[in-house]
Amino acid sequence: MATTADFKNGLCFSYNGKPCSIVWFQHVKPGKGGAFVKCKMRNLENGRILENTFNAGEKIDLIRVERRPYQFLYQDDNGFNFMHTETYEQISLEKELVENPDLMIEGQTVEMMFLADEERVLTCELPPFVDLEITYTEPGVRGDTASTTALKPATMETGAIINVPLFVNQGEKIRIDTRTRTYSERVK
Repeated sequence: MATTADFKNGLCFSYNGKPCSIVWFQHVKPGKGGAFVKCKMRNLENGRILENTFNAGEKIDLIRVERRPYQFLYQDDNGFNFMHTETYEQISLEKELVENPDLMIEGQTVEMMFLADEERVLTCELPPFVDLEITYTEPGVRGDTASTTALKPATMETGAIINVPLFVNQGEKIRIDTRTRTYSERVK
């Protein structure tokens, strides 16, 4: 058992039976009344941000969360299949648990967050940037626009559609930010 005095960013605990992680907190000592802790936490199952106020010294149940490296193997009717990179253990996940599944290619390394006591997968996250090849995009014509930030849709090798600048052509490899699903740069 821990108390609100142990709060720090990233601390994982059980709140109303759900695994949560602290995003932001602030200890408040008003002039009148008892101290309390304002807290923003992320529900680790669905990613929603929750806000709550705890009384100072209130007890919380800590949970153990582990991050493990996995490699994406293939997709079938049961979902996405992954292999642990060290133990070679294979698991299958539903589409809802995988973040940006259309940006994954076979052999891609991902990081999974497990609730260690139950051996249950909470999230599956891609690395911050992935390199993919453009399989189709309309050719950009010089002088098409007066703005310098003009974008056009491009279809990636995985089937994902990402907006790219006009100077990027079909067959080129680009780096994509998986957190925002935006073009970052060309890859040589």
